[in-house]
Amino acid sequence: MSIIEVKVPQLSESVTEATLLTWHKQAGDAVSEGENLIDIETDKVVLELPAIKSGVLSKIIKKDGAQVGGGEVIAEIDTEAVAQSAPVVTPDAPPAEKTVAPEAAVAARVAPEPAGFAQTTPSARKLAHQLEIDPAQVQGSGKHGQVTKEDVRGALQKNGAASPAQPSLPTAAGERNEQRVPMTRIRQRIAERLLQSQANAAILTTFNEVNMQPVMELRSRYKDRFEQKHGVKLGFSSFFVKAAVYALKKFPVVNASVDGKDFIYHGYFDIGMAIGSERGLVVPILRDADRMSLADIEHRIADYAARAKDGKITMEELTGGTFSITNGGVFGSMLSTPIINPPQSAILGIHATKDRPVAENGQVVIRPMNYLALSYDHRIIDGREAVQFLVAIKEFLENPGLVLLDL
Repeated sequence: MSIIEVKVPQLSESVTEATLLTWHKQAGDAVSEGENLIDIETDKVVLELPAIKSGVLSKIIKKDGAQVGGGEVIAEIDTEAVAQSAPVVTPDAPPAEKTVAPEAAVAARVAPEPAGFAQTTPSARKLAHQLEIDPAQVQGSGKHGQVTKEDVRGALQKNGAASPAQPSLPTAAGERNEQRVPMTRIRQRIAERLLQSQANAAILTTFNEVNMQPVMELRSRYKDRFEQKHGVKLGFSSFFVKAAVYALKKFPVVNASVDGKDFIYHGYFDIGMAIGSERGLVVPILRDADRMSLADIEHRIADYAARAKDGKITMEELTGGTFSITNGGVFGSMLSTPIINPPQSAILGIHATKDRPVAENGQVVIRPMNYLALSYDHRIIDGREAVQFLVAIKEFLENPGLVLLDL
C-alpha cells in the first residue's frame, strides 16, 4: 500500500481559509492523475483540486462544506490499490478470485465518474452547484452530449428557477413567504471588505463630467484596423486605464496607501478592474499598466472577463492593486459613489455615456457625456488633489492625443 495525502493548495496571504464545495469522487472510487477531485471556494475564486497521482481515493477526511486552511489534508489516495466492482455470485458458482490482470488494473483506475458529472464540464458543474441544479437532469448539447454552462443556464430559464442569491418565492393569494439563503464565501468576503472600508477610511466622493466625443471619434476611425492588427476589439476600458495612469503619475498620492501611521507611495501602477460575475464582484489586477499598450489592456480585460464567468481567475491575479476602476455604465448606471477597495486609497467610478445638452462657447449643444466619480480616503488625499486628479482624467479623455505626444 502506498498512500499519498490530498492537501488544500497554499492560499494567498490575504486568504486564511476556504470551503470544500463538492467532492466529485467517493471513497473507493478510482481516480486518474490530473482528474478534478473537488471544488474549493475561497473568498476570491473557486479552485479545482486535481489528483496528483492515479489510484483509488481510499479515504475522505473532510466532507462537503468543511472549512479548511492552506496545506490541510482532506483525503488520501492509495496509488497501488485498484477499484473493483462487486462480483456477481450464483449458488452454483464458486466465489470469484480477487486477482486482477495488469491490463484490467490499469483500466479500473479510469472508472467512469458518477452520473451527472461524467458528461459535465467543470465550469458547468460549478454553475450547477451554485444554482442548486442537478446536472444529471440537464440535457447536454456539447460534444458527446456533454453538459455545458449554456445548458445549465438554459435549464435555469426553462424551469423558471432562481439562483440561491436571488430565490424565487411563489406565493398563493394572501401568503407572505420568506426564504433564508446562506451567503457564499465570496459574498461574505465582499460584505466584510466593504464594511471594513467604510469603518476604517474617511471616504469622500468627488465628481466631474467628461465629453467622450474625442475618444468615440478616435475609436470609430481606427477600430477596424485595430482589431485586424491586434485580434481584439478596441473598447473604452483601455482609454480609461490609460487616463488613470496619466492622472496617477501627476498625483502619486492617489496611488498610495495608508499603513498605520505611515503613507506608502507605490512606484508602480497595478490597476484593479472590477468585473461582475455570477459568483459576485471580482477585481483582477492589470499589473504594470503603465507599460501596457491599448491592445495589451484590451486583451487582458477580455481574458479576465471570460475567465471570471468560469471561475478561472487565480488568487494571484486578484491580489494586490494600487488603484481600482469600476464601470457601472455597463449596467446603465448614470451616477454612483464607489467604495474603496482597501488598502487602496481611491477608486474611479465610470458610468453610462449618454447624449446630454451642454454649454460650449455660449451655445447649447448635444454631446456624449460621462459622469466620473472618484471616492478617496481623506486621511491621505486632500480634496484639492482629488479634484485635480479627476480634471487630469477629463483632460486625457477629451484630448487622447496627449499620450501620443507625451505631453
